Amino acid sequence: QVQLVESGGGLVQAGGSLRLSCAASGRTFSSYTMGWFRQGPGKEREFVAAIVRSGGITYYADSVKGRFTISRDNAKNTVYLQMNSLKPEDTAVYYCACRIGSGLRAADFGSWGQGTQVTVSS
Repeated sequence: QVQLVESGGGLVQAGGSLRLSCAASGRTFSSYTMGWFRQGPGKEREFVAAIVRSGGITYYADSVKGRFTISRDNAKNTVYLQMNSLKPEDTAVYYCACRIGSGLRAADFGSWGQGTQVTVSS
């Protein structure tokens, strides 16, 4: 089973950037499509981005398309989320997870990390 640890969150002003990392333990990291989700205050967990095993195909929520970039380094067992042009509405706890289903809903992912807080001030 893969264990995931997110890092890189913090407080940033609107328009700023952050880079999140998700480090995975276990030898099967490269076997999984990986995803980033977020959960804002009082909101349900929502899909942000995903990347297939090879890194050749990526998926994004419309709300982050053009601002966020997901990438992975299978040699380092790490997936990244580069977040640019951040907005106050991006404020949330960000989680990474492995896809165990066939879709892009939270129910299609497992082995959730503990999350990292991103706060964007206006």
